[in-house]
Amino acid sequence: MLIQTRRSFLQHSAAALAGAAFLPQLLSAAPGAKLRIGARNFGSNFEPAKRAGMDGLEIGVGGAAEKLSIAEPATRQKLKDGMKATGLSVCSLSLDLLNGHPLFNDPQAPAWVEQSIAAAQDLGAVAMLVPFFGQAHLLQGKEWKKEALDALVARLKELAPKAQAAKVCLGIECSLSAKQYLELLDRVGSEAVQAYYDIGNSTNAGFDVPADLRALKGRLGMIHFKDGSSYLGAGKVKMEPVAAALQAINYQGWIVLETSNPSQNAEADCQRNAEFIRKLGL
Repeated sequence: MLIQTRRSFLQHSAAALAGAAFLPQLLSAAPGAKLRIGARNFGSNFEPAKRAGMDGLEIGVGGAAEKLSIAEPATRQKLKDGMKATGLSVCSLSLDLLNGHPLFNDPQAPAWVEQSIAAAQDLGAVAMLVPFFGQAHLLQGKEWKKEALDALVARLKELAPKAQAAKVCLGIECSLSAKQYLELLDRVGSEAVQAYYDIGNSTNAGFDVPADLRALKGRLGMIHFKDGSSYLGAGKVKMEPVAAALQAINYQGWIVLETSNPSQNAEADCQRNAEFIRKLGL
């Protein structure tokens, strides 16, 4: 039992060190720079995002089709034009369609991920959101769906080298504890596959968010900030401990707003949330 525990520790440590080597050059801001803030609230509209103080946008890849919208040259050119006009980035691509077409069992899903990897590389996006909610959730209650997990690991092992070659991080988002994230990531064993952690979802699931963030040091690809229908700092999520945890692990990646718009004005509300984040010293 002692040998097994030590082996698990060494495997986890090696994976974390590999991730630490890969993530800074791929995901981090320039040395000394503040964390960059992106948003999902503006679709592909760069101008209002710029006015709201965003540094980038998380862009959806489109609905289910043999060829995704994001794979179309015209779609990407429009995004490039918006980036050039505003100086903002496409920080990440979001494959929301995978919630209804799970990566672990849908025959089309791997091809969609590959199309999105190519698009992310073309757009200079450093990460992709690969979600597992609804019928794609990886847990039944608090336990793994074992067949789904095994199938997902196999598919991620095939996709990860392609993502790494393109210098794109595959960010897995599901309502998982840090322990569960690490189990999944260690099984995949690739520095190109990381956790996409959502502080709002994790708070609602009853997880200790600051402790999770500390445990995921070197394994965090991206982070979603949200707090239900509230502005950041005005709801259930305790933001000061979250900020302290991110500072403690020297997180230098993107924070992506998936916040609500209490005033019905996305520009004003995202600006307020971004200003709150920056006042936390992140």
